[in-house]
Amino acid sequence: KVVTLAKSKKFRDNHGKVLLEGHRLIKDALEAGAVPQTLFFSTVGHLKLLPEAEIKRASLVKVKFEDIKTWSDLVTPQGLLGIFSKPDPAKMSYPAAQLASSLPLLLICDNIRDPGNLGTILRSAAGAGCEKVLLTKGCVDPWEPKVLRAGMGAHFRVPIIANLDWESVPTNLPAGIQVCVADNDPAAPAGTTSVPRGAGRAASAPVKPSPKAAPEHEDEEGAAGIPELAAQHYYEDWARVPVAVVIGGETHGLSAAALRLAASTGGKRLVIPVVPGVDSLNSAIAAGIVLFEGKRQLLWRHKQEDDRQKLP
Repeated sequence: KVVTLAKSKKFRDNHGKVLLEGHRLIKDALEAGAVPQTLFFSTVGHLKLLPEAEIKRASLVKVKFEDIKTWSDLVTPQGLLGIFSKPDPAKMSYPAAQLASSLPLLLICDNIRDPGNLGTILRSAAGAGCEKVLLTKGCVDPWEPKVLRAGMGAHFRVPIIANLDWESVPTNLPAGIQVCVADNDPAAPAGTTSVPRGAGRAASAPVKPSPKAAPEHEDEEGAAGIPELAAQHYYEDWARVPVAVVIGGETHGLSAAALRLAASTGGKRLVIPVVPGVDSLNSAIAAGIVLFEGKRQLLWRHKQEDDRQKLP
């Protein structure tokens, strides 16, 4: 059962359970209000590192370290595994420091299929103070062990809404939000129609502004109309309150639905300029660059407003 939980998304979904491994991750989960069902440990010392009141709610099962090594896919297992009820973001109690640093900045992941990339992106979202993260269908399951490891506890610091179809994305966004997309197409000049193939690919030529959202139309392949979006460099002014950023995976990239959502909100294509000849940035790196720039702009704008209020 433990091994199946680790390896099968279908099993996790059907049973509403997730598998967490290691002291840090299990401690973060317990402190955030995740409900433990069974904790497997090889020595009693492992339990002493966890909050006592919380672990009393779980069944505690002492097993041989060799068993945990068999179940684990870590190079150096810690001797502690836990089966938890799948966390509900609406019922979690996120750390006070995280809530105090939260910004009106959201992240939408589109076709992020690499577990290490998604975990790193979630970690960046938590570090930047994102309000929440939305994962559309086509993204890897955030509760896969490799995503959990790369996330380094981010799953219990920022709300993650997974498995959304594009029709339901707007209902999970604040009213009046502007949605921008991290662009990746090195060949497309500003204002042209393109379906980016991955979040980190960036234009190598200067970007000129273009009209915001042109009418949708049929592309050369006859696909549904893909709107034009104004393009600008990521470090130029774009982070209005509230704002969301869409990051696409490196293989399948941004979907037409992501571009349509951005166009409907007056959003932009945010281009990260790279040295000519460099193919693209990793999508997780691109997410970190754009999110922390968004944070910088939002904090700067907040400071400007504070300074204006202090003037006589």
